[in-house]
Amino acid sequence: MSGTSNLESFDPEVCEGCSFKTSGPKVPEEGRSKTMTQSIVHELKLQMRIGLPLVAMNFLWFGKLTTTSVFLGHQGKVNLAGGSLGFSFANVTGFAVLYGISATMEPICGQAFGAKNFKLLHKTLLMAVLLLLLISIPISLLWLNVHKILIAFGLKEEISFIAKRYLIYLLPDLPVLSLLCPLKAYLSSQGVTLPIMYTTAAATSLHIPINIFLSRAKGIEGVAMAVWITDLIVVILLTGYVLVSEGLKENKWKEAGRLPNPVESVSALIIVFNFEYLLYAVMLYLGTCVATRVSNELGANNPKGAYRAAYTTLAVSVVSGCIGGIVMIACRGVWVYAHHDVMIINSVKKLVLIMAVIEVICFPLFVCGEIVRGTAKPSLGMYANLGGFYLCPWG
Repeated sequence: MSGTSNLESFDPEVCEGCSFKTSGPKVPEEGRSKTMTQSIVHELKLQMRIGLPLVAMNFLWFGKLTTTSVFLGHQGKVNLAGGSLGFSFANVTGFAVLYGISATMEPICGQAFGAKNFKLLHKTLLMAVLLLLLISIPISLLWLNVHKILIAFGLKEEISFIAKRYLIYLLPDLPVLSLLCPLKAYLSSQGVTLPIMYTTAAATSLHIPINIFLSRAKGIEGVAMAVWITDLIVVILLTGYVLVSEGLKENKWKEAGRLPNPVESVSALIIVFNFEYLLYAVMLYLGTCVATRVSNELGANNPKGAYRAAYTTLAVSVVSGCIGGIVMIACRGVWVYAHHDVMIINSVKKLVLIMAVIEVICFPLFVCGEIVRGTAKPSLGMYANLGGFYLCPWG
């Protein structure tokens, strides 16, 4: 009787650390699988909430880029080639540098937000702005001498000087982006992406009328001015949002010049890159999501959550890359209907096939880089890019 009484009074919770086994029910394998599925679905929902506004923002940004290309096209074929080349040079030597450096603050801000260290969050924003403003100085000097660089690489003087004119009037975009890039990283690292989408939409809606007015008044220089004026509007709106919300609380053109038809070659490359920007919006969505989620989880001292976010997004990126490549191939004939030059159309159709294969590989590679960035170790990505883009081609 006493033994029975002892068994009946046994409480598993009291003896949680006991070494003997109880005859309680085991968790079935089906239940474990269901828990894992729910965990992955929950992770995808979190990333969609962060990333979908960023997808919309990047599509809007693509609309701004397309609008700029259209107004450059209205200035003539040579101005289109020179202006597009100038913008590509600005993108590689200026915008990519500023976006890349500002991206290094995202894991720091993400981990600071996850750890509720708001002092570090605000300090990182201010230091990033100051750093980008300093880096803009040598970039400006490079832009002012762009014609010498392009001519040295075999570009025609006419196209090179048009590119210089375009870049001179694009110079104010450097200090503007020195504010805009850290602001976007500051908000997205906290999972606050809707304000970025709304402010970008508001500025993009004004981009066309601004282009109409300035392109008629100043030609190709006016098209360049419209770019930084639109970005300045986003900066003003985002700064206002941050101030108000804080108060309430209390992201191989070199060879083209040596081709037989440099104007058509550069134009075809720009058209293909514009198509690629559509997929880059999705790629950036996945990368920003996983970097934010990984940094947040690491900041909250939850490495398992960071690992789950990483492999979930990596799997999605593989599927997205395959779909993106198929879409590029399927739409390659439709994409060039807006252009009438037969040589440009044929070049675009051939280049799209190459870009489709590249996109299949780029999606998972980009996500891997963002996973590394989310761990606050961007130097690994830097060495990988240095070896892949600059050392291997010379091997």
